[in-house]
Amino acid sequence: MTDELRREAMNLPSWTLTLRQLCDFELLANGGFAPLTGFLRRADYDRVLADMRLADGTLWPIPVTLGVSKEVARQGTAAGRLALRDSDGTILGVLHVEDAWEPDIAAEAEAVFGTANREHAGVAALFDEPAERYVGGGVEALALPEHFDFRDYRHTPAELRAEFSRRGWTQVVAFQTRNPMHRAHYELTVRAASPLTPLLRGEGNAGLKLLIHPSVGATKAGDVDHYTRVRCYKALLPRYAEGSAMLSLLPLAMRMAGPREALWHAIIRKNYGCTHFIVGRDHAGPGPDSSGKPFYAPDTAARLAGAYQHELGVQIVASDALVYVPELDDYVPEGEVPAGKMSVTVSGTELRSRLASGGEIPEWFTFPEVASELRRAQAPPARPGVTIWLTGLPASGKSTIAGHLVARLLEGGDRPVRLLDGDMLRRTVSAGLGFSRADREEHVRRVAALAAEIVKEGGIAVCPVIAPYDSARREARALVERYGRFVLVYVATPLAVCEQRDPKGLYAKARAGTVKEFTGISDLYEAPTDAEVVVGASDLSPAQAAGRVLGHIMPVGE
Repeated sequence: MTDELRREAMNLPSWTLTLRQLCDFELLANGGFAPLTGFLRRADYDRVLADMRLADGTLWPIPVTLGVSKEVARQGTAAGRLALRDSDGTILGVLHVEDAWEPDIAAEAEAVFGTANREHAGVAALFDEPAERYVGGGVEALALPEHFDFRDYRHTPAELRAEFSRRGWTQVVAFQTRNPMHRAHYELTVRAASPLTPLLRGEGNAGLKLLIHPSVGATKAGDVDHYTRVRCYKALLPRYAEGSAMLSLLPLAMRMAGPREALWHAIIRKNYGCTHFIVGRDHAGPGPDSSGKPFYAPDTAARLAGAYQHELGVQIVASDALVYVPELDDYVPEGEVPAGKMSVTVSGTELRSRLASGGEIPEWFTFPEVASELRRAQAPPARPGVTIWLTGLPASGKSTIAGHLVARLLEGGDRPVRLLDGDMLRRTVSAGLGFSRADREEHVRRVAALAAEIVKEGGIAVCPVIAPYDSARREARALVERYGRFVLVYVATPLAVCEQRDPKGLYAKARAGTVKEFTGISDLYEAPTDAEVVVGASDLSPAQAAGRVLGHIMPVGE
C-alpha cells in the first residue's frame, strides 16, 4: 500500500513544508501529537481557539495547522489529497484534504498568545508563515523526516517508552528547554526529581528518573543553535547520579505561547511515556516586550497546567526560579532568599560578552565543561575554510551524503558550517533561472560565490549541486580557491540506480517528455576527472560515503 501511495502521490498537487510544518508533521506521524492524526480541521481549530479542546472535547491547547497558498488549497481540495514534501522535494506523506478555509490570523494570535503584538516572537512567526488558507485532514505518512545529527539521542514516543521499560523506569519527570543548561537548571532538575520535593513526599518512592527533553525544532530567533546546546547537555549528563537521567531530543517547533504551551508540552511528554513534567515560572515565554514587561505573569503557566493535571494523567512539578546566594554558596528559590542576603546571576548579555572576550565564567553559574562547549562554539576558526562540492546525477545521493557531512561537522563544533543545497537555492538566489546551459552555469556561479564568502571567513560550505558541466565546476573551484580549499566529490551513482530511486518522480517525467532539459536524460552530464573523492551508492551507504569524504579532509588538518 505504501509503494502504491508513493506512486500516486507523485502525480498529486504538492506543498513543500516549512520548518515549523515539518516539525509538526513528524510529531503527527510518530505519535508525539496523539490523539491528533492530521492537521486540524475547521471544527477542531475553532474549538481549540475558543476553549483548548478538539471538537470531540479532548484537551488540546495549541492549533496544529497547515497553512498553504490559495492556489495549493484550491488544487488540494479539487484532488482531495495533497502530497507533502520536504525542502529537498522528497514526498513524506499525503494529506487527505477535508477542510480548507481562510484563517483570521489576528484572532488566532489573540486566542493562543493573548496578544497580536508582533514583538511577541510566536505572534511574529504566525504572521510570517504562508497561510492564505489552512487545509485540514488526516495524514498518511510515507516516511519521517531524516535527521543526520545526534541519532543516538533521537527517539520516537514508542522508542522512548520502550527504553524506559528496558531501564525499569516507571516514574519519569521531563524537563523542557530550548537553552543551554547552567547550574540553576541543573539544581532545578535535581530537586524536581528528588524524593524530598514536597510534591513527591509520601508517594513511597525514591524519587523520579529525569528525562532531559530539549526542543530541537524551530525555536526563537537568536537562540543558541541546537548543535551547541546538545553538546552542552551531553557534557552535563555525567553530573547526575548514574542511572538517574537520560537525554532525548524533541523535534518540536515551539510557539512561545506561555501557559497554553506548558499544557501542550505536558500532553506531548505523556505521549513519550513521562509521568511528571516540570513547569517553570516563565515556561515557553517569548521574553519581555520593548518596555521590559513580560507577556505572561509569573506562575501562570504552572497554574494552567496544574489545573488540568488530573485530566492529563501527568503530574505537574511547579518550579520556582533558583538564584545563587554567595553567602550560602547555594541556590535557593527566588522568593526564599533570606533577609539581608544578596543573590547574584549572570545575564544573557553578560554571558555572551564574556564568551566573546574570553572573560571568566564563574563555576557557580555554569559547570566548566558547559562553559568550554559554549566557548568552542564562539571561537573564530583557526584554520582555512573549505568548500565540499558534491556533484552527480539527480537522485545520486548528493543531498543525503551532504546531510551526513553537515551533521557530523556541526556535531564536532569546530567551525561554522553551512549547507548550500542546489535545489533549495534554485528557489532563492537562483529564482528566475531556467535550465539552459547558460542558466545552469549561472546557478553554479552563484552558489560558488556564496561558498567563497563562507570559506573567506574560515567556515565550511557543503554544496550538493548537480553542476553538470566541467567548465562551470572548474570556474567554481577557481573562485573558492582564492580564499581556501575546494574539494570536489563525485557521487558516481549509475544512471540506472538513480532512475530506480527516483524519489521525486522526475526521471519518469523526463522519459515521458513532460520534464525538459533533464540532466542524464535529455541534457548532458560531464563526469568529472578532477574529483578529489569518488563515492557511489553501489558500494557505500550515505554515512560511509560521508566518512570517506571526512577521511580525505581530516588528515590535512581540516
